Amino acid sequence: MRVFTSAALRSSVVSRLRAAGCVFAEDEARILLSTAATSAELAAMVRARTQGRPLEHVVGWAEFAGLRIAVDPGVFVPRRRSEFLAAEAARLAGPGALVVDLCCGSGALGAAVAATAGHPIELYAADVDPVAVRCARRNLAGTGALLFEGDLFAALPEALRGRVEVLIANVPYVPTGDLELLPPEARLHEARPALDGGADGLDVLRRVAAAAPRWLVAGGALLFETSERQAAGALAVARAAGLAAAVSREEELDATVVTAILG
Repeated sequence: MRVFTSAALRSSVVSRLRAAGCVFAEDEARILLSTAATSAELAAMVRARTQGRPLEHVVGWAEFAGLRIAVDPGVFVPRRRSEFLAAEAARLAGPGALVVDLCCGSGALGAAVAATAGHPIELYAADVDPVAVRCARRNLAGTGALLFEGDLFAALPEALRGRVEVLIANVPYVPTGDLELLPPEARLHEARPALDGGADGLDVLRRVAAAAPRWLVAGGALLFETSERQAAGALAVARAAGLAAAVSREEELDATVVTAILG
């Protein structure tokens, strides 16, 4: 791979990105310059980025929890704040734990848990989007994970009922009315079902929480991300399903995670 080291070229790329409104133009320029194999590819990448495509879709990967996660066009880009969800799940996943990454998207969360748990786990992942499942299959290669396509729990083998110890469900939680307020990168280039959480942002969570007790082992945990302003509502949803739920907060990542335990 060619390495671009010209200060003038770097300055030109930074200027073009900054003019297009990229807040982290210098960091993005570094990634583009280190990823492109040829001058033509670099030019195409810069053009795509300045036209509003997400950087991760342009270069084909995202950095997440110290891993390089493949991200195909249209697939939800893993956010840094979700590293907190992965860390909380890894903390609960003991040796050989049966872990499910529901609404897995690119598989970033499952990959991070497998990489950081410190011991082998039994990992399953599922998503309704076939494009996301294909992407996750690449990211989870080598973990022994089994991948499934389908709507929430309907995608999973019946044999998992009552056996899941850690259930990660990074469900969409943006209220439908707020979708137009999202940055164009997300609104125009990520699949809407990965973002739209219904009228109050909790519709998909209600479905997951209601079914979770049938899939969790006693003492098993459902973990999901929410926004700080939705935390009280999310807690109420989990508790209404019979789960003992609590909120954890990581200020540096602006991350809010609910952990709901089946008693």
